[in-house]
Amino acid sequence: MHPVIFIVFLPLLAAIIAGLGGRWIGQTPSKVVTTGSLFIGAALSWPIFIGYLTGGSQEQVVQVLSWINSGNLQVAWELRVDALTAVMLVVVTTVSSLVHLYSWGYMAEDPSQPRFFAYLSLFSFAMLMLVTANNLVQMFFGWEGVGLASYLLIGFWYHKPSANAAALKAFVVNRVGDFGFSLGIFGTFWVFGTLSIPAILAAAPSMAGSTVGFAGMHVDTMTLLCLLLFVGAMGKSAQLGLHTWLPDAMEGPTPVSALIHAATMVTAGVFMVCRLSPMFEQSATATMVVTFVGAATAFFAATVGTAQNDIKRVIAYSTCSQLGYMFFAAGVGAYGAAMFHLFTHAFFKALLFLGAGSVIHAMHHEQDMRFYGGLRKEIPFTFWVMLIGTLAITGVGILGVGFAGYHSKDAILESAYASGSVHGTIAFWAGAIAALLTSFYSWRLMFLTFWGKPRWGASEHIRHAVHGDHDHPDAEHGDSSHDDDMPPAGTGGYHPHESPLTMLVPIGLLAVGAIAAGFTFSHYFLESAEFWNGSVAFNEHLAHAMHGVPTWVKYTATVVMLIGLAIAYNNYIRNPQDAAGFVKQFGGIYRFVKNKWYFDELYDRLFIRPSLWFGRLFWMRGDEGTIDRFGPHGAAYAVGVGNKITARLQSGYLYSYALVMLLGLIGAASWAIWWASK
Repeated sequence: MHPVIFIVFLPLLAAIIAGLGGRWIGQTPSKVVTTGSLFIGAALSWPIFIGYLTGGSQEQVVQVLSWINSGNLQVAWELRVDALTAVMLVVVTTVSSLVHLYSWGYMAEDPSQPRFFAYLSLFSFAMLMLVTANNLVQMFFGWEGVGLASYLLIGFWYHKPSANAAALKAFVVNRVGDFGFSLGIFGTFWVFGTLSIPAILAAAPSMAGSTVGFAGMHVDTMTLLCLLLFVGAMGKSAQLGLHTWLPDAMEGPTPVSALIHAATMVTAGVFMVCRLSPMFEQSATATMVVTFVGAATAFFAATVGTAQNDIKRVIAYSTCSQLGYMFFAAGVGAYGAAMFHLFTHAFFKALLFLGAGSVIHAMHHEQDMRFYGGLRKEIPFTFWVMLIGTLAITGVGILGVGFAGYHSKDAILESAYASGSVHGTIAFWAGAIAALLTSFYSWRLMFLTFWGKPRWGASEHIRHAVHGDHDHPDAEHGDSSHDDDMPPAGTGGYHPHESPLTMLVPIGLLAVGAIAAGFTFSHYFLESAEFWNGSVAFNEHLAHAMHGVPTWVKYTATVVMLIGLAIAYNNYIRNPQDAAGFVKQFGGIYRFVKNKWYFDELYDRLFIRPSLWFGRLFWMRGDEGTIDRFGPHGAAYAVGVGNKITARLQSGYLYSYALVMLLGLIGAASWAIWWASK
């Protein structure tokens, strides 16, 4: 039996055992079963991946069962294993197994641990089903599965209204993207007559230049199909316009954030575009749209990340921005670079999220960075691994050797410039500006958290932990009333503590990946068509051209990284008053960025309020005012009125009943005479 069977289905089996039997087997066995299934999956995935690196493995399709047989619609449940799948198997199982282990410590005090670990394993199963899909129906099954699991995990603490609202928001926004994705699947089946991915990709070149009727117009067939499919990717991967759910997803436990942002859910859209890359290559319009959306998202999310104070939200917007890099890399044809950044990003983003969780754990669930400070001496291991993650995401390196992000992000910028297209050049500059902002907000996070004087004493959470004080006037995470104001220094008598080994070991292993994943695998992802072996539309010309870009292009990412570092150092270490001065001088820009470009407010006015108005209209005037009034309520009213009338006839006097009987006989006789005369 092929190992991929165990990789995919063991997490499902573990989720069933922990989810349905957790009350009987207990918390520890539930954690052992779910965590063990993912570690087994990771142990089986790495040899598959290494086999493709060494050229010893070929594409395989593992038959599971026959699924749908209806006319021309023939769908089998098959597991496709090729180089692209192998990359995703490693990413999903490695990160998920470490997140499971980390959750042993982070969720130790939660009474619903079996349910939590069951949801985590279900999430991993759905993503594994998605990445091994050999047809679009199976991919859609996994696609919706990760959506369901994310809803369950974001709203895991269902006693919090904010968690329920965030879960619902993620579910609804993704329904918009999934509607486009489903239309793309329907259209693909209509055009190609099959949903088999290999068959579709083989036939895609023959459809180049053809047109199809849509919404009363004739449009390019491949452009229409690719754009509809890309709408689905925009929803799952939180691209500009359908991104609003991602920051709110921070309401879930921190391990959930790490899993969503690093290995599952948001990477599904990038994977889908790369899997179907031969389709996208047939439409210049579709690839241009992918490039522009990705570049705009990278820039937008990076600007918002500079003004956030919640440590998890900073990293969340960082994810949104990094996904933009992946998409515009795919848009310019650098699918290898897109997948390479997905691969490296999984390590350092999971590291940053789990490291942030360690900080939050040490700070008694305080998430506002303005109430941190001076933590590098209190939690040194967390400091060093977070530093490694920051060096990776900001792309620190020199002369071809550096941390993971240095190799993958630089490759994306060089590929965008080397593409020679207008949209590629625009994406290059947008990516460079986003890299500067990424460096700024990443180092801002580090300086506010680990340097400076302790500011813990002003935190509501810390005061509650030490004194049981509920009198702190500010919001949930201790936001001060003035933007970017620092609370007064002081520890409040609280001493942060390092996290347990179950939390430190996973982030230590992820730190190794954040250091070594870049230079170890860059050749295979970026230059080796033999490694990909047709699993993506690998552009060998672009792979060679990126090495021939001007020297200034190669050093752009390093220069902007240093500029961002210098600004952050000046504003938060050297001259801390400069940050408040900037906010005071450019208050309008700051509020615009801090409020996420007012997308939520815009959507509230355009969609939420009108929807609620229509809902109330149909409810109050339609349902209650019309249907209920003239339906069940009206019938009940008529029966009541009739009952009152007939009650008056029940007088108890014989002559009243005789009169009624006589009238009845007269009526019956009249009807009989009328009927006979016809």
